[in-house]
Amino acid sequence: MKVLVFYRPNSEHARIVEEFVHDLQRQHDVDERHLVVYDIDSREGSAMASLYDLMSYPSLIVVGDDGAFVKSWTDGSLPLMNEVVSYTFTF
Repeated sequence: MKVLVFYRPNSEHARIVEEFVHDLQRQHDVDERHLVVYDIDSREGSAMASLYDLMSYPSLIVVGDDGAFVKSWTDGSLPLMNEVVSYTFTF
């Protein structure tokens, strides 16, 4: 499973998103293979956001290893970290 995080680095929610990502990596030992952060102002980030039809930021999407959609949080707020982990990093 992968968590895709979409946000704008130069926005009011940037610090909160960056702390969330940092805490997710540190507390749940998540590496770059399972957590991808996209700047929606970049070409790649914009293309990925368009692929998932995202309209608000920040947004998180969980996809399977094959890219299949699993769960999303796209209302412009961050979910609880335990909720994200429950969808992704069950061993």
